[in-house]
Parts: sequence; structure tokens; C-alpha cells
Amino acid sequence: MATEETGNEETQENNEGGENAAQFSPDELSSSGTAGDSNEVNLDLVLDIPVNISLRVGSTEISIRDLVRLVEGSVIALDRDSSEPLDVLVNGTLIAHGEIVVVDDRFGVRLTDVVSPLERIEKLS
Repeated sequence: MATEETGNEETQENNEGGENAAQFSPDELSSSGTAGDSNEVNLDLVLDIPVNISLRVGSTEISIRDLVRLVEGSVIALDRDSSEPLDVLVNGTLIAHGEIVVVDDRFGVRLTDVVSPLERIEKLS
């Protein structure tokens, strides 16, 4: 079941999970936090939503035979050069590239290249 309001082009669809999702085009959201002319969007609610940030170092493919032979101390070579930046993902979507740093004895990431805000919003659709 889908409903559309043509005034602000807000679309709500009932997806397979039974959730309703409001979608706005990037130009509908202005810095004042409004969507279209008539509906106010409370960006404070959106800005407080937690997201999962992860880093992708690289990947490789191995056989199950090699997988079951792995022991402590085994080394798995990945498909990325050590000089290449890591992928920074937010909820599984690439938003930046970066390099590993140490912050107070913990790993961190320094962003070296960030996807433009418009591209990030388009990837959410």
C-alpha cells in the first residue's frame, strides 16, 4: 500500500517489514530543517539516531579446507595494498576513505576523502 502527497512529494510505502518510511529528495531538506513548504521536519530527532561505523580493510576468498586449517598465528593476505586507504562505512554504505591512527591507546581513523553530502543522501535511497 502506498500513499503520495503531491505537495511535498513525501512518499510512504509499507515495505515487507511492515514499516512506513518517509522519503525526501535532497533538495527538499534545507538547512532550516523543512521539507517542502508545509511540513516541518524535526532534524533533532534524526540527528540523534545512532549509526554503525565500520572500517573495511580488505577481503579475500579462501577455500573451506584452508578455513578449517586456520590456527592462532595464521596470516591471511588481503586484496588491498597496505598503502591504500581503508573504506569507512556507515550502516554498510561507503561514506569516506581513511587511515588508521591511535587515539588514547585505541584505534581511530583519520578521514582522507569524504563522499559528498549529495552522494551520501542518494546512496540512502
